[in-house]
Amino acid sequence: MSDIETGGPALFIGTDTVYVALVRPELDPADPGVREAAEQAGVSPEEFAGPGNVWALMLDEDGEGDGFELPGARDIEADDFAEQLQRALASAEPFTVEAGNFLRLEASPSAAVTWQLTAHVTPPEGHDAGPWTLELGPLHTADLLADLEDFRRSLA
Repeated sequence: MSDIETGGPALFIGTDTVYVALVRPELDPADPGVREAAEQAGVSPEEFAGPGNVWALMLDEDGEGDGFELPGARDIEADDFAEQLQRALASAEPFTVEAGNFLRLEASPSAAVTWQLTAHVTPPEGHDAGPWTLELGPLHTADLLADLEDFRRSLA
């Protein structure tokens, strides 16, 4: 299958080898990869692309990735999570923030400009794997804040 470009808001927290990502993929039915995949699946490109409003949580730890859809999750909840995380980072104190019952981040400052983050991921009932605990840091405060601001702008 051809490569398919995805758009939509995405918040990646972690490194290249260990991360959690809150994403709302949007596929373009006009994208050649989408058209080819739709043809192979025997559906229209529009049906293959879907509505583009389903949030998902993805994770990876040293090449062992997984993920699951978040039925009923809305943009406002993703923005609220990002806002809580921004405020917590600005406090420079250890904190815990939650995104529904599927993601909890615990963090503590590990140096003047970095945070040690731990993600606790709980998949919905019926998911074959999990729960997971991922050590995401240390991560630079400025990078985290910039990523959060970009993510919140993408939701606006």
